[in-house]
Amino acid sequence: MPVAIITGASKGLGRALAVGLAERGWDLVLDARGADRLAETVVLASAHGTRVTAVPGDVTDPAHRAELVAAAWRLGGVDLLVHNASALGAEPLVRLAELPLEGLRRALEVNLVAALGLVQEALPLLRAAEAGAVLVVSSDAAAEAYPTWGGYGASKAGLDRLAAVLAEEEPGLRVWSVDPGDMATELYAAAVPDDDDPRPEPKTVVPGFLRLLEERPASGRYGAPALLEGRR
Repeated sequence: MPVAIITGASKGLGRALAVGLAERGWDLVLDARGADRLAETVVLASAHGTRVTAVPGDVTDPAHRAELVAAAWRLGGVDLLVHNASALGAEPLVRLAELPLEGLRRALEVNLVAALGLVQEALPLLRAAEAGAVLVVSSDAAAEAYPTWGGYGASKAGLDRLAAVLAEEEPGLRVWSVDPGDMATELYAAAVPDDDDPRPEPKTVVPGFLRLLEERPASGRYGAPALLEGRR
């Protein structure tokens, strides 16, 4: 069975991706800081008969990242690394004039630095995989300038750039950066608590992510809604 590491898998898109991959026979190593909610994801994913390992912890911790990769190695390797864990920098979001620098550092550490650290840790196993791939979850805020989204957007823009360079440096891998579009997630609710407009559930965009794995298009930046519609 192919093996995937998914960070931020206790809720939202991370949980939806875990269940979607398990339905298709993937073994999983799942990360999140909240052990109880991560255990709920394990129950949902393992119901499909695959092996699911929960490794609670903070993805900014090098020892935790090493533990994630070691758990994947015990399952057979790493075929897919999904960096979904995210930090906003401030909850709710604020303008740059008020953005706490510690909050910005946290967003950069989680969204950007930890992503590279986990790639570095998993790279030998990814290179050894028959079809190794790295998938980072981006945001529209990485490409467009929206008031109050500056710190988060900057971290995601940096993540997009790291993914693009990794694709050039590791041509044997597929490296995709995916903007999932607006979703009804706790992250968005924390970012903009006064915005109660209806948004799609994370599970509705999972087929777009799965299409990447099935068709393995060239490395690059994609939008999940476009993938759902058959566009790239």
